Amino acid sequence: MAMTDQFQGYGAAMPGRVGLGGRGGLPETVSLSLRLDASWTLGLVLKRFIGAAMMLSAVGLWLMPEAGERYDLTLVRLGISVSLVLIGLALLSVREAASRPEACFDPIRKELRLLRCDAYRRPRTILRRSYDRLGGARFTAATVQIYEADGSLLMELPICSTALRSQLRDQLSGLVHILS
Repeated sequence: MAMTDQFQGYGAAMPGRVGLGGRGGLPETVSLSLRLDASWTLGLVLKRFIGAAMMLSAVGLWLMPEAGERYDLTLVRLGISVSLVLIGLALLSVREAASRPEACFDPIRKELRLLRCDAYRRPRTILRRSYDRLGGARFTAATVQIYEADGSLLMELPICSTALRSQLRDQLSGLVHILS
């Protein structure tokens, strides 16, 4: 799990900054978003490489000189090459999955949301917990572990930068029990 994303809403302050802004003295905050990413790019490159190799082997099957001498194997060779081309095209056309879950820490609503895109690429909330219903959070060097009120592990999220780790710790401190 490697990638983290951070986004700012319209008119939001810089991360970590709280100001009195021009909107009625409300503090300006930023939502933190962590994406669960487990070697997605490596898998995508591997699938495309295998797909290209299958398509080249389908062409190479017809270029072998000794394979064309027996006419009874032509139908078998045709079936194998068509299946290799179809599977190769399917592997080459694989897109990056948009259904990866994303954890959003909302400081305004004081809640944790787990979002996943549907078939139309619209984000849908699949889990929502307010900060007061969480049992605690434990920060390690590369992850944050969020616990339920009963002490069971709710989720473990990757954090790759120390800046994002400190912003998340600042956001959760005082609202969620920070475990050591």
